[in-house]
Amino acid sequence: AILAKDFQGRASLDIAANVLEPMMCLPLSGCLAGFGAPARRSVRARTNREAILLQAQKTKPLGRNPDIEHAKLGVIRLDYHYPAEVGDIDHPESFQYPVVYRAVPGLTFEMCQEGKLTPAVEQEFKAAVKFLGEQGCSVITGDCGFMLYFQDLVGKLTTQAVAMSSLCALPSLTTSFRHHGKIAIFTANSEMLEPMHNEIKRMCGVETHEEKYVIVGCEDVAGFEPIFHGGKLDIERATPGIVAKALKVCEEQEVHAFLFECTQLPPFADAVRAATRKPVFDAITTCDFFMSSCVDNPRFGLNDWHLAWDGDHGNYTLGDCLSPESKKKLVTIQRGYTRTFEHC
Repeated sequence: AILAKDFQGRASLDIAANVLEPMMCLPLSGCLAGFGAPARRSVRARTNREAILLQAQKTKPLGRNPDIEHAKLGVIRLDYHYPAEVGDIDHPESFQYPVVYRAVPGLTFEMCQEGKLTPAVEQEFKAAVKFLGEQGCSVITGDCGFMLYFQDLVGKLTTQAVAMSSLCALPSLTTSFRHHGKIAIFTANSEMLEPMHNEIKRMCGVETHEEKYVIVGCEDVAGFEPIFHGGKLDIERATPGIVAKALKVCEEQEVHAFLFECTQLPPFADAVRAATRKPVFDAITTCDFFMSSCVDNPRFGLNDWHLAWDGDHGNYTLGDCLSPESKKKLVTIQRGYTRTFEHC
């Protein structure tokens, strides 16, 4: 009756009965009689209630829903063939969720570093983004920090989350450590990163020339040099050198956090965390941040609302999932058989 009173002045008590009765699943005519409503069941209310019950029967209960697939990470790869280590973004075992890779024929490291695509490579790039969308990827990233140059391009081609480089995390790190200390940005080569200054400022709104940021190149670390010619990274040999650089910059500067720009640096993140007791952010933590927004959190809330993942990353070799025509355009690998587009 109190609820019905709220409808006076806006609608008749008959309308109030029609609205409230379906929600309460019992006739309100008797309750509203004191307010002048006719003591009868509203045919329309009953019809509405029956329609609601019928719809409820058709609706799947909250919980495991076979129509919702497990979220996937999509990685756009350079036309660059090399042996990736676990921790590298190009090694699927670096992630705790399914990953889909798609190479862009003709997109060499040198072209990516310059940030300029030829018309032919741009078409291949767009095809790669489309492919990852068709595979149901929830987040799209790149396997080179210099792919920040193409953040805008990918963002215009998809409505999914896009983080083409770990540098996309720089604005949030700047906010998080706004009043205290500096952020050390580790890169494969500091001189190679410098030409990207304007793009970082434009895309991320961060001025890396400010005292807040310290750029540290790893080009002189023993064991790290194989990455410059497509060789196998010597993690055991390079780890002491990477850690030494981290400790040195902490001694010389008031560093409160690290950001690894190069996608082959994450294998060293734990060693730097342990040695410096500082947080280290990289390509893997950036992907994990975005992917965590798309998957079930088993610790609380609604569980099993999407399909489980079997943990099988499968095998991927550069060039897989390309059409026969596109495979022929790869410039950094001489390949025999690879899976065709149709079999991915």
